[in-house]
Amino acid sequence: MATSNSANDINLQNLKVDESTMTKECDPQLASGEAFKLTEDQCAILSFDRFLADRYVAGTCSDPTCKYIDARGDQCDKCGKLINAVDLINPKCQICRNSPQIKKSDHLFLNLPKLSADVRSWFDKSSTHGHWTNTSVTITEAWLSEGLKPRCITRDLKWGTPVPLEGYTDKVFYVWFDAPIGYISITANYTDDWEMWWKQPDQVELFQFMAKDNVPFHSVIFPACLLGTEDNYTCVNHLAGIDYLNYEYAKFSKSRGIGVFGDNAQETGIPSDIWRFYLVSVRPETQ
Repeated sequence: MATSNSANDINLQNLKVDESTMTKECDPQLASGEAFKLTEDQCAILSFDRFLADRYVAGTCSDPTCKYIDARGDQCDKCGKLINAVDLINPKCQICRNSPQIKKSDHLFLNLPKLSADVRSWFDKSSTHGHWTNTSVTITEAWLSEGLKPRCITRDLKWGTPVPLEGYTDKVFYVWFDAPIGYISITANYTDDWEMWWKQPDQVELFQFMAKDNVPFHSVIFPACLLGTEDNYTCVNHLAGIDYLNYEYAKFSKSRGIGVFGDNAQETGIPSDIWRFYLVSVRPETQ
């Protein structure tokens, strides 16, 4: 990611993220210096006068050991690494198929390096005492061993949760910063006693299940946000990250139309419990 050399610390102490589909507010407070301003390069189509969402950019993976020719602007489906769209080789807009231009834009970054020691300490304890799959441990360990880097948490898009900060109200939060907060806000929408679940970590055990591409967001980035609040939030205790289930030698992908999906399964008339049993029995970890 290309960035400017200057960064101005900002205080997000009173930042409130209002989930657009919720009636309650979740208030994850970031202490001073744990987020900062930075100018970075973004992919844009100037003729449309718009920046491109990460998934609207595709090109060749920049990892020299991969070089997958159809990597997306947020992640490579082959090697699984997170990608910045501007780092793709020969990127193309998925809408108009033209090459995007590079345009600078101011954004907010989560200062993961500052939170690295806290995340490491928490991860060592959680993965030792909890039930983490080998995939979850391996991915998280790789992130921490490589050294955490600042992570952009805003986007130049119209759809999403608006950033309630002067100078950034025309931007929205990046989905994988915003979405996990929904776990808390949807609990708060369900009950006024949400803190019983989310602020009593000694009384609650949190289980999460996901494909391996979502592991870093739940084992590094979201825990870093919660730990950074210093407000005793519940972090995941047991994380079941699993490898990709393939369909005819390719990774399941709804956006690419690869696989069998819910509507297809329903049309067969086969009971859902049989589908569940089959999927559990053929998951990669059982092979």
